[in-house]
Amino acid sequence: MTRDLSRLLRPKSIAVIGGGVWCASVIEQCRRMGYDGAIWPVHPKRAEMAGLPTYASVADLPEAPDAAFIGVNRSITIDTVEALSTMGAGGAVCFASGFREAQAEMGDGDAMQDRLVAAAGDMPIIGPNCYGFINYLDGALLWPDQHGGTRCDRGVALITQSSNIAINLTMQARGVPLAYVVTAGNQAQTGLAEIGLGLLEDPRVTALGLHIEGIGDLEAFQALANRAQALGKPIVALKVGKSVQAQAAAVSHTASLAGSDAGARALLKRLGVAQVDSLPKLLETLKLLHLAGPLPSDRIVSMSCSGGEASLMADAAVGRGVTFAPLDDAQHTALRTALGPMVALANPLDYHTFIWDDVPAMTAAFTAALTGDVALGCLVVDFPRSDRCSDAAWDCTIAAGAAAAQASGTPLAFVATLPENLSEHTARRVTDAGLIPLLGVEEAMCAIETAAALGRHRPVAAPVLAPGTGEGATILSEAASKAALAAHGLAVPQSRRVEAADLPAAAAAIPLPAVLKGEGFAHKTEAGAVALNLGTAEAVMQAAARMNAPAYLLEEMITGAVAELLIGVVRDPAHGFVLTLAAGGVLTEILKDSASLILPASADDIAAALASLRIAPILAGYRGQPGADMAAIVRAVLAVQAYVTENAAHLHEVEINPLICTAARAVGADALIRTGEMT
Repeated sequence: MTRDLSRLLRPKSIAVIGGGVWCASVIEQCRRMGYDGAIWPVHPKRAEMAGLPTYASVADLPEAPDAAFIGVNRSITIDTVEALSTMGAGGAVCFASGFREAQAEMGDGDAMQDRLVAAAGDMPIIGPNCYGFINYLDGALLWPDQHGGTRCDRGVALITQSSNIAINLTMQARGVPLAYVVTAGNQAQTGLAEIGLGLLEDPRVTALGLHIEGIGDLEAFQALANRAQALGKPIVALKVGKSVQAQAAAVSHTASLAGSDAGARALLKRLGVAQVDSLPKLLETLKLLHLAGPLPSDRIVSMSCSGGEASLMADAAVGRGVTFAPLDDAQHTALRTALGPMVALANPLDYHTFIWDDVPAMTAAFTAALTGDVALGCLVVDFPRSDRCSDAAWDCTIAAGAAAAQASGTPLAFVATLPENLSEHTARRVTDAGLIPLLGVEEAMCAIETAAALGRHRPVAAPVLAPGTGEGATILSEAASKAALAAHGLAVPQSRRVEAADLPAAAAAIPLPAVLKGEGFAHKTEAGAVALNLGTAEAVMQAAARMNAPAYLLEEMITGAVAELLIGVVRDPAHGFVLTLAAGGVLTEILKDSASLILPASADDIAAALASLRIAPILAGYRGQPGADMAAIVRAVLAVQAYVTENAAHLHEVEINPLICTAARAVGADALIRTGEMT
């Protein structure tokens, strides 16, 4: 169910219910921001609050409020929510704690939260256990504390599950225009994705930033990503927290590679949600997207009046999806005319200081650089600190940069190597001139890489394969696992499962060389339960004596291996089924060469993931050696996916390690399936 949050997020009337400094602060913050709607304090005993007359109860309000801030204890919160829902209010923020987040301490948190949701009915509620939200566009605040933002006409929206993080984000001095800051709290009823949908529908919101601790409703999050794509509004996420549940539950190597952090990353990538790894990068990326939008390519040009700064820019792009485009003939000619014969022309460009404060010359040089096939220009500028120095001599950079951006039609970012060297006041001056202030070289490169990635065409992702409950746990034998996967198209070795007593006869009959595996071991190699390249029946029996297993798997020896891979699928309740492709064999954990996808994945997705591995050159044929049959590898992965799709309701985990890749085949030499279905 998707609720209409428009009344709650953009209210014409606000009820503030409760007493104390928190509720008074909500009223004061609304006044400070110039909110022009009605504010109705509610308190059973006080005659006034923050200079406004109070109402004794919700029932006494002149009409149903669009939004209500509920600042009372958890028990009264439930009663108040029910009263507001009954009278048709637009929604409420529940400030109180002591609900699901306190179940371990209080014992009744789950029950109290269930009662709260039931009391709300169809009325949207945000929280409980949250600060609420700030609407900087309309000056409407259901927010009980200080904040550092100002009104704006359009900007980016932020949602976080942490109220402290939200407060910190409002205090940013980076020149990011904040349209909304919303805290989701417990998400008892209205989740992060539903709030995001409500924010994106505001035409004044240009991009959405998420600080995510957990995605929650997978289907709703997919709907959010798809709606954002339809609206042309990018989403950038900072996903924090790594779950240990998958690692603790797994009996194979796969979970150590594809826990929920890998699942989250794969899901966000699949849905076209950009991911960053720090709050500064989140803010700088949102700023660039707000001012320039997703970039049409990753080609940039950088200009500075110092070789040292040019080197910083060049080094910061290493390993990122950012390209310093070579200067073309037209750029080269125009730059030579503007800068004379003494400047070495390159990208990044050190244009030297001899044209400093010559605005026409600077404009000519900047315009020449921006006229090439680039999506963005960067001008490295660190302004002096204004409390001890004068920055008047730096005005020329803004004047020339603005003129060059306008003449070329290419957006231009001012990049400060140190964030403190581009103050909030200066950032606003830069923005007012039609330029983009970016604070920090690393943050700028992250923002550019992200904006370029978001600018690439991406079809709407197919719905994620939803996992079932997967209750219970049964581990299939290797033979049963291989048979199940072979039924869906996986190539497996010719094999025969035999009891210990029957092994001599089987060893004499099987083609040699052979492989012998003892049953009953989760990690056969570590347990010494695998013997390879056995050339005689006697060698088979000697290997069996060392293993001392109750039963054995005797199978053909796959020769001619180009490489070994791991194919793993783990059920991740928060993100779906996570497919991991990795360098396989006994060194899987040491190599840590893996890529993850969310199922279902296309053949092209699988091929791209394989190409991203460090082992990819070996698969392709390294230094004249034969390459692996890539089509056979992709077919093997699709076979595993087919099995997972058919058994999604109860499946926990599938692992093939190794998948032996030869020039003509891809054979699952070992397999494990863990399922909730009793067999």
